[in-house]
Amino acid sequence: MSLFRTKNLDHMVAQSRVPGGLHKVLGPADLVLMGIGAIVGTGIFVLTGTGALTAGPALTLSFVIAAVACGLAALCYAEFASTVPVAGSIYTYTYATMGEMVAWMIGWDLLLEYGLATSAVSVGWSGYFQSLIGGFGIHLPAALTAAPGAVPGVDTVMNLPALIIMLVLTSLLSLGVRESARLNSIMVIIKVGVVLLFIFVGARHVQPANWQPFMPFGMSGTMSAAALVFFAFIGFDAVTSAAEEVKRPERDLPIGIIGSLAVCTVLYVVVSAIMTGIVPYQNFAGVDHPVSLALQYAKENWVAGFVDLGAIVGMTTVILVMSFGQTRIIFAMARDGLLPKRLATIHPKYGTPFLATWIVGIVFGLIAAFVPLNVLAELINIGTLAAFCLVSVAVIVLRKKRPDLHRAFRCPGVPYVPALAIVACVALMTFLSKSTWIAFGIWLVLGLAVYFIYSRRNSVLHPAE
Repeated sequence: MSLFRTKNLDHMVAQSRVPGGLHKVLGPADLVLMGIGAIVGTGIFVLTGTGALTAGPALTLSFVIAAVACGLAALCYAEFASTVPVAGSIYTYTYATMGEMVAWMIGWDLLLEYGLATSAVSVGWSGYFQSLIGGFGIHLPAALTAAPGAVPGVDTVMNLPALIIMLVLTSLLSLGVRESARLNSIMVIIKVGVVLLFIFVGARHVQPANWQPFMPFGMSGTMSAAALVFFAFIGFDAVTSAAEEVKRPERDLPIGIIGSLAVCTVLYVVVSAIMTGIVPYQNFAGVDHPVSLALQYAKENWVAGFVDLGAIVGMTTVILVMSFGQTRIIFAMARDGLLPKRLATIHPKYGTPFLATWIVGIVFGLIAAFVPLNVLAELINIGTLAAFCLVSVAVIVLRKKRPDLHRAFRCPGVPYVPALAIVACVALMTFLSKSTWIAFGIWLVLGLAVYFIYSRRNSVLHPAE
């Protein structure tokens, strides 16, 4: 039974309040902007084109389906985050309810999800950045523009811009969460402004005939697109990883989680409707800048330039917030002894997990620089969907185990809402490819090996047995 030993909730909350820990500097506005910063990026600026090819104009419905699955899980996240305001997100919640081995596996899963998300978005950022400076006649040597083998027929050595942006943002994160939150807030305001500009300008060029037929590939195509564009919503859960750095977590975390998800859902549905209303969905084949393409179709080239800039800013905030979330999960796992204790060391001046932050930045910066990342969206999605299932189960378990526990925010309709979240997430997982399931399985098997070789015997709970 030691595999399923759980941490004491009251001790976890008390531990998070010990002086000298992470600095409590974030408010509700910071959290909403952090959520939007993590969500609005690659999904809206890149994946909308791929989704349109799979669902046609019904892409709007695909976004709604993905948002419903996320929304049900978000209610579960909100209950846990407000009740257990401790760093580590779903890893921490699982540790308190379903036991250590399950918590380790979901933490291991999140390390892959968050890390590869930052790498993938860094590569996307690099592409837009090179396009932007190319407009000014500046071109990097071909060898430094992409990972080896990423561009057919071109001898490339590494993606230098992807590595540089990872290291720059790592430097910022290591210096303090307040500074990171301020920069994120400024960039979020800029990119939301760019999205609103697209909506205002693009709405005048919509041709309703392009929405017919609305569902050319049937419900199967719509669901497949929902499983793909689910990637566009990943990020709201990163808000919960900041729990120990929030001034009033009981009130502010639910606001940050649900508020950011609601804002982004509205933006996604409106943008995808306008985009497919301007450009026939068949024309998005092979396009990695679908939003700016729609403006080019509408002869609004000056706005298309702003959209490209907004994409760069948008992806920057995604990298920033996802990197932040990953370092806090590593911090929580190291504090519990499941990873080396040094990774939980707090810098005396900056109040951040300094070593963990730099390891994350360097490792996944190098992955972005040297590995072609063309199938990451699905691999990241399956990890996130698995996490959402577990947090939904955990809410039900904790309601049974600790009905007396004070909950500042209560997920409505327990156990039915969490059960619906599980059904929705599993349904989306079934539409992911076989190769994605195989790769995910390999990663989990590797995680089990690490747990039994190192983590189980080094756990802070181990000596108590």
